[in-house]
Amino acid sequence: MTPDTLLKDLPNIDPELWRPIAVDELAPPSAPRHAPRILVLYGSLRERSYSRHLAEEAGRLLAAFGAEVRTFSPQGLPLPDGAEADHPKIAELRDLASWAEGMLWVSPERHGAMTAVMKAQIDWIPLSLGGVRPTQGKTLALMQVCGGSQSFNTVNQMRQLGRWMRMLTIPNQSSVPKAFNEFNEAGRMRLSPLYLRVVDVCEELMKFTWLNRGRDGYLTQRYSERVESAEQVSLRVNQDSL
Repeated sequence: MTPDTLLKDLPNIDPELWRPIAVDELAPPSAPRHAPRILVLYGSLRERSYSRHLAEEAGRLLAAFGAEVRTFSPQGLPLPDGAEADHPKIAELRDLASWAEGMLWVSPERHGAMTAVMKAQIDWIPLSLGGVRPTQGKTLALMQVCGGSQSFNTVNQMRQLGRWMRMLTIPNQSSVPKAFNEFNEAGRMRLSPLYLRVVDVCEELMKFTWLNRGRDGYLTQRYSERVESAEQVSLRVNQDSL
């Protein structure tokens, strides 16, 4: 689909004020030019899920900014350690995590924290696969929806997890209070300052992904990893006994 076609599906966007990502300002000539690959995760199984609605809205925006977007459905994902890694949903999630060059996590806030559905997805993404971290050096954006007043507990908690997974978590973030007021019956987000913040987060994620991609290998290179190769790490962490 062309950018103009994608913008037509974004009724809250003023085409006169929309700006495509200036790739040449962000990426060196040697960097890849394919569409940035963005994986979107959301944290609710409800039929009317506001985190899913927000994830879908953000996915449309990211696509309009030029991303290739894939959204993972957590429906049917087992609890962590409740199945083997070859379970179809686990394999799907891990394949998407390896495919992605950036991610967007969208969770409801429940009891002051992210939902179990959201945490389960993050827990199934391994910290290493054969000594290689599938999330290291990738970009990450964070959003949350609230049933009541605005809170930032969940985005802050997810930011900590992103740092633990060695992801480049962008500065901007979005928290949507009283989410039931912010979406129409069709699940589309209404125009408001909250919507504008969502647009800002998507634009910033795209800019940072373009800026980071092609440089992430050097940026995440560490002295300790030059001392001990990935193969050596794999042998050490997977040994039967110490």
